[in-house]
Amino acid sequence: MLKLSRKSLYALEAVVDIAYNARSEPVQSKEITLRQGIPQRYLEQVMQQLVRAGILKGVRGPRGGYLLARERRRITAGDIVRVIGELETNSEPGHYETESSIGRQVVQPILSDLHDAMMAKLDAITVDDLCTEARTNGLGRAGQERIDFTI
Repeated sequence: MLKLSRKSLYALEAVVDIAYNARSEPVQSKEITLRQGIPQRYLEQVMQQLVRAGILKGVRGPRGGYLLARERRRITAGDIVRVIGELETNSEPGHYETESSIGRQVVQPILSDLHDAMMAKLDAITVDDLCTEARTNGLGRAGQERIDFTI
């Protein structure tokens, strides 16, 4: 089964969390960790890479955190996955390397085609689409008080 890495999934969750919960103030990484259960050690690596790539903007200081660097309709899931893929490619050897002719001439082209199809699908999904999906599924936003009308 072709699937995304854990870091890629964490990056998607973090960016959607920021887009969905951001108000006028930046979203702090500890808030994302609490809401999404993403381990802090992964989150910091991912966030730094997303800032360098221009997807997020880091704000320093006691009320610092992260904001989207672009409008959420201009950031795709594919953008995020590519940034993290580059991080992983630079730190790990290739995912499928083989010396066999069947591997090179049969298996690798299939995996390459699957990867290209998956990335095309991810490129068609914006962060705005994911936020709409979260709202449709009834996910609450941070700081949104639930009103109880019990008498």
